[in-house]
Amino acid sequence: MTHASPQAPHPAHDHNHNPDHDHDADGQTEILDLDAEVLADHIASITAWLPVKASPRHIVDLGCGTGAGALALLKRFPGAEVTAVDTSAAYLHRLRDKAAAAGLADRVRTVQADLDAAWPELGTPELVWASASMHHMADPDRTLRQVHDTLAPDGLFAVVELAGFPRFLPEDAPAERPGLEERCHAALDRHHAEHMPHRGADWGPKLTAAGFAVEGERVITVNLGPPHTEAVGRYALSSLTRVRGGLAQELGTEDLAALDQLLDTESPHSILRRDDLTVRTERTVWAARRV
Repeated sequence: MTHASPQAPHPAHDHNHNPDHDHDADGQTEILDLDAEVLADHIASITAWLPVKASPRHIVDLGCGTGAGALALLKRFPGAEVTAVDTSAAYLHRLRDKAAAAGLADRVRTVQADLDAAWPELGTPELVWASASMHHMADPDRTLRQVHDTLAPDGLFAVVELAGFPRFLPEDAPAERPGLEERCHAALDRHHAEHMPHRGADWGPKLTAAGFAVEGERVITVNLGPPHTEAVGRYALSSLTRVRGGLAQELGTEDLAALDQLLDTESPHSILRRDDLTVRTERTVWAARRV
């Protein structure tokens, strides 16, 4: 959200817009936590790559979700404090719990705010991080200008965006409905084209137009397993369960039946029983400096 998270169809999927997530009816908190666990090394590689000129003392995480980015940044910059911003009180509560468990509670401040409404008081950070949140903004160009004006002089803005929902199954799976996951992706793409017009945008020109100098762009390719960890199985199960809820009206009867069989944890065909799962996706990172 973190940072980056799976983008199944749901009203304003995660980090910045949807107070209904306080009830977490779609299990998004679990997905964000599993995303952070499974992709921890990739998140760390992004934070290590950031072209900071000096270790920041104050970092702002916009659309922090349950804290994957915030906690990775605190590990990368041990002298920093993070202000974590999200609409969801449930996410912020989860982030505080995770920070406390890691002994980092005194380095985290949470702010509940809708970034499409009034811009909160965030101080003057040297680093702003936005993972899988910018494409949810109603007016991202305005948000970019606000980030520019919030940053300290010469400060850095890191934008991380997802190429799409992760893929888990082989192309020929399941045996009774080969290509099921790709058909789900096609339906997701149609949904996102209608409801998230900024998803997949090239943020480089937008950052330049907002007054930033883009200093780096990097594509992170994720391809994990097999063999896979137990967490990958739970990640696939939670993610595809969320897809099932959003695509019920868009998939055919046979595809829905095959998907339901994968999601039935009691079934011998459950996704948890497969030994051929992978996690495949891409993330693009832009590092832009305030000038």
